[in-house]
Amino acid sequence: MFTSSDEPTGQAYDPNLRKWYCIELPFVGTSNRSISSSYGLVCFMDNDSSFMDNDSRTELCMCNPITKRCRMLQKPPGMSSDYGALAISVDKETHGYTVAIVKSKQVPGNFFQWDISIHIYNSKEEAWVTPLTEVLTGWRGGEESVICNGVLYFVVYYTGGVPPENRHALVAYNISNRFSQASLSFIHIPCSLTCARLMNMKEKLVMVGGIGKLDRPDIIKGIGIWVLCDKKWEEIVRMPHKYFQGFGEFDDVFASSGIDDLIYIQSYGSPALLTFDMNIKQWKWSQKCPVTKRFPLQLFTGFCFEPRLEIAP
Repeated sequence: MFTSSDEPTGQAYDPNLRKWYCIELPFVGTSNRSISSSYGLVCFMDNDSSFMDNDSRTELCMCNPITKRCRMLQKPPGMSSDYGALAISVDKETHGYTVAIVKSKQVPGNFFQWDISIHIYNSKEEAWVTPLTEVLTGWRGGEESVICNGVLYFVVYYTGGVPPENRHALVAYNISNRFSQASLSFIHIPCSLTCARLMNMKEKLVMVGGIGKLDRPDIIKGIGIWVLCDKKWEEIVRMPHKYFQGFGEFDDVFASSGIDDLIYIQSYGSPALLTFDMNIKQWKWSQKCPVTKRFPLQLFTGFCFEPRLEIAP
């Protein structure tokens, strides 16, 4: 977990020992970064507008937070976009990795149409390919994506006229064979959500979503957890009200990530961290984070990663 300040440090939580440790995170010195992790590696992508231009700086970095080994990646060609989503996947046998970026840019003069393009980086070939470009009508991409079992999933948001029952949708794209003529596949969201967080839990796609009120779908009334099975959502659990109240005032969005059997949920405005164990179906607050709020509007966020000494970027 880290704050939205420029300090290059954070607090790492070990759920087995239930202890927090100070950790150096040199690439989180801004709140406007996309972060994705897989099997010991973490990828940081700058979402500032400077990343989208053609300057000579490098703003895409692969890093092992334990060994501190880092590698800067070249930017994908033509990265100009309004929204960018980042996902990575590490092969546990070869230690090679795949980076996927979904960029979304509004078609000039047309608010309802958005150019969607997918960029894939393979560490063995050290090169980017763009296997798909497509125009979506009424939907735009965002900043939420994950790779699971060779499939890239990302959330899209409705932009046209009267909103449908669900203003979010999930899009799937098979990247395991980039030479095939794969197309985008839409997957419905199980209910009206205020936000959706995607995570790979042992190669199963898990979604943590804020459940909107019936009369005010933009106001969060609870949080649910779903697993995607054969393109259908299976609801695992809904957060008990006592834990939901424990966050204090909850905005319509929140941070959530997961690894192995544990899902972590937090409010952006508080370092309080709630865990849910998918294996034993148990909710539990983490030990209190040693970070305290320095000013009322200070924000907190975080990500999960698996500590591995043998993985190099």
